[in-house]
Amino acid sequence: MYRPLIKTFAVSLIISSSYSFAGSEDDNDWVRQCMKDNKHEGQVVETVMVYCHCMNENMSESEEQSITEWEQSHPTIAEMCAKKAGWEL
Repeated sequence: MYRPLIKTFAVSLIISSSYSFAGSEDDNDWVRQCMKDNKHEGQVVETVMVYCHCMNENMSESEEQSITEWEQSHPTIAEMCAKKAGWEL
């Protein structure tokens, strides 16, 4: 009964603790937005998190597009990040 809540809490804790130190606040904002944009894609949270971080890491620091916008013009990188994340079609 409480398993989904515990899992959600654990994933949230992992995301907030591990990635708050991994990049700039701007990077964290981009990744959070990417995760929101992809939350209805039928993937587990961990998969979306890995995908969004991979995409963010491949973007230049001066990029002004969101990850969701940028992935449309960079399908090869999006495919590579999806594979790395274990994205299931």
